[in-house]
Amino acid sequence: MKRILLTIVLLAAGCGVQPSGIVDGGEAPTGVAAGTTLYFVDAAGELRPTTRRTERLGTVSEALSLLMTGPGRDPSHHTEIAETPTPRVVVSTKANLIQVMLPLTAEDVTPRGIDQIVCTALGVHVQSGGARTMKVQVRFTQPAPASEAERTCPLIR
Repeated sequence: MKRILLTIVLLAAGCGVQPSGIVDGGEAPTGVAAGTTLYFVDAAGELRPTTRRTERLGTVSEALSLLMTGPGRDPSHHTEIAETPTPRVVVSTKANLIQVMLPLTAEDVTPRGIDQIVCTALGVHVQSGGARTMKVQVRFTQPAPASEAERTCPLIR
């Protein structure tokens, strides 16, 4: 009986699995978040990521709707997106392009405000596991030349 147990132990230990070197597993996992990263503007006019605690990452549309509500009580940040009573943002995704339809006109958003929108959309997309090479097209309620541009975030490379 001892011989049979010894044979089983030796066979199990020598099952043919060989040690290997270090294997690179690629980029770290994404998608787990205590909140959504929104981009606001600091006193120097620079974009700054801010986490809005939502206990989950959420969707691009949800993040942009949160962005439209402004920075809240944080006096060190402001937004360059006009207030709107309807912060609902419609988002559609095509191959390599996120299209964002805002409830605003082009005059309601400064160029830095457009960066806020683009960076927030791409930030959620990337954190959800999407490609950093995705572009964002910001569309307004009235046609504008700015609506045709396919943009990237200057902070997400």
